[in-house]
Amino acid sequence: MNQPVVVRDLRKTFFDEGRGAINAVDGVSFECHEGEVFGLLGANGAGKTTTLRMLSTILTPTSGAATIMGHDIASNPEGVRKNLGFFSASTALYPRLTARETLEFFARINQYPAERVTERVDYLIDRFGITKYADARVERLSTGMKQKVSIARTVAHDPLIIIFDEPTVGLDVLNAIEVLESIRELRREGKTIIFSTHIMSEAEKLCDRIAIVHAGNILACDTLAGLRETTGQHYLEDIFVRYVKGSA
Repeated sequence: MNQPVVVRDLRKTFFDEGRGAINAVDGVSFECHEGEVFGLLGANGAGKTTTLRMLSTILTPTSGAATIMGHDIASNPEGVRKNLGFFSASTALYPRLTARETLEFFARINQYPAERVTERVDYLIDRFGITKYADARVERLSTGMKQKVSIARTVAHDPLIIIFDEPTVGLDVLNAIEVLESIRELRREGKTIIFSTHIMSEAEKLCDRIAIVHAGNILACDTLAGLRETTGQHYLEDIFVRYVKGSA
């Protein structure tokens, strides 16, 4: 049986007038197991976000292939989007919509069964603690409440695969902890999660397996225990540096 997420030799080349061809993603391959948090750990510019944007069909790969729940990202992008939720700290909400209207909109646009949308929205409002603010415009919500609405929006259509791209950027400690706990809850529900971060402690606490990404390549992919055994290093920061320096 195929894994929920399968990526094979995925590449993305951009062209810059001054620098020529830039290989943002240079032959990335990995698989995600059902019900795990799979971490992409790398510095800014390592190729994590470009990889995730290709998986979510926002960007078209230069070459290579990937499937989400068996749906090819190139030939069946609609099938991919039905099974995928994408969360990014840089993804804005519509400020003049209420929280409830936001969830309704994203449930419908992602083709959640129409007769169940109201029930689904009510469930999400209760689950994420949005009840008091459900009918307030998003522009009037606090940063933490906006974050809750953003996560609820991401799962409005109950996708099996969820991407979190640097979800705690710009958040204070308490709000960041809430986001990570939401991800743990989704894993307990059996969701398959791809979690991109450059924060070592987040990857250590949250990820079942970790892929170390550098210069558009995956240098290593294993459990934290496996990475420790292979490198002889205990702390993920030291493991990361060992692989990155070894690739230079």
